[in-house]
Amino acid sequence: MAKTVSRAAKTNRIGLSMTDYKGAPSTLCAGCGHDAISSQIVRVFYEMGVNPYRVAKMSGIGCSSKTPAYFLGHSHGFNSVHGRMPSVATGAMAANRELLCIGVSGDGDTASIGLGQFCHLLRRNIPMIYVLENNGVYGLTKGQFSATADLGAKLKTGSENDLPPIDICKLAIEMGCSYVGRSFAADPKQVVGLLKGALAHNGTAVLDILSPCVTFNDHEGSSKSYSWGKEHEELLHQIDFIPHFEPLEPVEYAEGEILDYTLHDGSTLRLRKTERDYDPTNNAHAFKMLRETRERHEFLTGLIYINPVADNFIERLNLVDQPLARLQEEQLRPGREALDEVMRELM
Repeated sequence: MAKTVSRAAKTNRIGLSMTDYKGAPSTLCAGCGHDAISSQIVRVFYEMGVNPYRVAKMSGIGCSSKTPAYFLGHSHGFNSVHGRMPSVATGAMAANRELLCIGVSGDGDTASIGLGQFCHLLRRNIPMIYVLENNGVYGLTKGQFSATADLGAKLKTGSENDLPPIDICKLAIEMGCSYVGRSFAADPKQVVGLLKGALAHNGTAVLDILSPCVTFNDHEGSSKSYSWGKEHEELLHQIDFIPHFEPLEPVEYAEGEILDYTLHDGSTLRLRKTERDYDPTNNAHAFKMLRETRERHEFLTGLIYINPVADNFIERLNLVDQPLARLQEEQLRPGREALDEVMRELM
């Protein structure tokens, strides 16, 4: 009688399988770009052989901030209040420099209520990966415009956005961020490359990833669009119907090439990858490229800026090599002699 031989799951360099890097099943709308990004995070951490127990996952409030539950289920996680994730991440990294921190936020959580904290995170150069899942709307509160919504975009009610958007990449470079990239959730190859570079970077790595909202952001010509389900009104309550969408169709296009990507609602997103000879260490060139592509209504993707030699927050504080969280009480509480010395210096 023939025996059934079970095939062992493929493992990475530290002996873990892809399953060890997954989290809970997603509860987001079918077809949401956020799920595509979560899948690439799982892939990258698996392929890079990162120990999940070393990772701290941070988030704020919003659809995007739910996603850390869907990857790295064995890692440490903290879901903060709206816009306050940078403070929690700063404290965690100051307390334990051996952690590998990844934060996931949205355009509302980052560019509106959390804008001040985000800016200070950038200027401090906290060693962490900051993934911004950008869809231009508040997905959890019925799709109001966020601060990254395109000028002239329309809500399902017909209201038009009359304010210019905040460009997260330009802001990040201006505030001193040392790794700035932009991508599209439907371009897994590019997302993976940017995430792997972010993992190896010694400072704040901001990834602004366009992640279409299937429910609310469906206006014609939007750069952050999928169609949303039709709305039914009943006497007692309102019902939002969200139809099933196919996952994002992966895209392949060369450096410097322009690709017109047709979204589910029939609108077109014009993508342009940075050219092979583009110098991402030149911040003046980065600003110029971002400005010119926006004027042409193109969505520039790729590694936009990097400063590989900038000191990060932990290095600037001149902290001891041992993580602060592991210091003993006698190391943290100065004796009388030390206090007397401080008082003499202040006299």
